[in-house]
Amino acid sequence: MIYETLNFLSVEVNKYLNQKLTPLTDSRLKIGNVSQAFDDSNTGNTSLKEKAILSLVNIEEDRVSKQHENFIKDDAKTYYKNPPIFINLFILFSVYKDEYKDSLIWLGHIIQFFQHQNIFTPLSHPNLDPRIKKLVVDMYTINFEQVNHLWSTLGGKYLPSVLYKVRQLTIDEKAVVSESGLIKTIQIND
Repeated sequence: MIYETLNFLSVEVNKYLNQKLTPLTDSRLKIGNVSQAFDDSNTGNTSLKEKAILSLVNIEEDRVSKQHENFIKDDAKTYYKNPPIFINLFILFSVYKDEYKDSLIWLGHIIQFFQHQNIFTPLSHPNLDPRIKKLVVDMYTINFEQVNHLWSTLGGKYLPSVLYKVRQLTIDEKAVVSESGLIKTIQIND
């Protein structure tokens, strides 16, 4: 589900960038580890140079939405299974262009895209994976110290970038642990 989410957002942002800039057949935005953008051994199609880069930088469990019930009932049986996990993804959009001006223009377009469209559902976007009920993408602001820590952890030089929080991705294996019948009557004997 994580890759499907990032891939969906990558495709949507690429479409928007093609609308705003000169259309290209090659993707302007690639999913990848931003620290590899500075690796000179990356050549060919895997190169992240002259691209916008979408990187996953953190995953957080959304404990507020956590369900504690470990069963599902239907008309005939009760099924016991572990409850789904709700997670939030922190994604970083970085732009690695030779021309700093171009980096800022591309980054501005990415921010405009999410200002215009920050909620994605299967109804509004039929190409969204049907297992994903809803994605909410919000800009996540961090202070200078946190920016320093983030880029130190990523092991790269700072690039023009913006961090977003993608809320409420559901991970559910739907594996039933056990099942039992329903209690239909209660009888008390004296």
